Amino acid sequence: MTKSKLVIAALVFFSAVAVGAELNFPIEKHALDNGLVVILMEDHSCPTVTVQAWYRCGSRDERPGITGISHLFEHMMFKGTDKYPQEKFDRLIYSNGGYNNAWTSFDNTTYYEVLPPDKVEVAIDLEADRSRNLHINEENLTSERNVVINERLMRYDNSPFGCLYEQLYNNAFVAHPYRWLPIGFLTDIEQMTLDELLAYYKIHYAPNNSFLIIAGDIKPGQIMELVNNYYGPITAETPPPPVTTVEPEQRGEKRVYYHKTAQLPAFIAGFKIPDGKSADFFPLKVAAKVLFDGESSRLYHRLVYTEQKALFVQGSAGRQNDPGLFYVMAAANPGADIAEVEAEVWEEIDRLQTEPISEKELQKAKNQLESDFIMGLQSNEDRAAEVGYFEIDTGDFMNIHNEAEGFQKVTTADVMRVAKAYLTDMGRTVIILVPDKPAPVKAEM
Repeated sequence: MTKSKLVIAALVFFSAVAVGAELNFPIEKHALDNGLVVILMEDHSCPTVTVQAWYRCGSRDERPGITGISHLFEHMMFKGTDKYPQEKFDRLIYSNGGYNNAWTSFDNTTYYEVLPPDKVEVAIDLEADRSRNLHINEENLTSERNVVINERLMRYDNSPFGCLYEQLYNNAFVAHPYRWLPIGFLTDIEQMTLDELLAYYKIHYAPNNSFLIIAGDIKPGQIMELVNNYYGPITAETPPPPVTTVEPEQRGEKRVYYHKTAQLPAFIAGFKIPDGKSADFFPLKVAAKVLFDGESSRLYHRLVYTEQKALFVQGSAGRQNDPGLFYVMAAANPGADIAEVEAEVWEEIDRLQTEPISEKELQKAKNQLESDFIMGLQSNEDRAAEVGYFEIDTGDFMNIHNEAEGFQKVTTADVMRVAKAYLTDMGRTVIILVPDKPAPVKAEM
């Protein structure tokens, strides 16, 4: 059995109180000689274990011609191997009382299983095997290509709000690979070749481009023996090329009128904001909470509840590996003017730059953000996912320890400062949905 090389054994205790319950969990970090990082979280309060395989590849790691390849692999990874054919993979998980799934984002692709503690070896074996021995052939490519194309048609091409979301990223970014969504462009999905998949899989699914998170009712020493057994013999690969493109500064508003068959007009807008490591993320999240979140938020109360001009209004500050977007989306009620809805959204955002929010409003937003964060750490699965995202988006999972404090440190002056710095028309991209009437149906003769 190959022994692991312990790079760091960090024991982190994160304590917080949420609804009268104290959350206390240790985090250990190890690494194998082949570069695989292993993050362990021991918690015996619930008799379950989650195994999550995180790959440092998402749409950010793609290029024109193969956009969507990371998401396509999310589907391909369930096609089986010689050792565990497709039908056996799922049967092993379900027959051992577990479940599994996966997701793809801009910055990562993640696969996970949740199982009873005595079955954790099953998940480690399965993940190690498919990380190197996946059935990648023309038959599987054709099958999953068609599935992904149908998913794209449903979620984006045939969805007015999905189209708006895609148009926002397509137009807000001109150089950085955040320009395309994880789903990819249709023609790239249609034309992707087997050789391109094989090359992508070889380097992006290597152990030195990934990390495991195993959380729950575990004994770290036993888990590391299992990880060594199944992952230790796997060799490292040449790392994928780093993403070095820096999005150029936007020097004026971009505005697009997007015509689409739809019932109601709507708009979406995005503002450029810093990456997930920036301390400005905290006041930006507070600003979004004040503006959008809940029936008492400024824009919901004004546009949906009081004036009844908008069907909905929503928004958020996204935390990503590289600078991303603070976005807002709204749809007009029947008979309402979308231009008026948009103008009132800008009024409320501009208010943040000129009028300090009240201490009561500030504290409410901070408490809600802290509560949301703590409540998102309740299950082994969710806790592991949070730790994974801190590792991906901030570069260090240890930053999870500072999250609650980061929100509570935000001041009214901080909110005004970030609103002035980032939420301006100079860096704003606006997509207006212009409803078109559906084409008339020709009567059959």
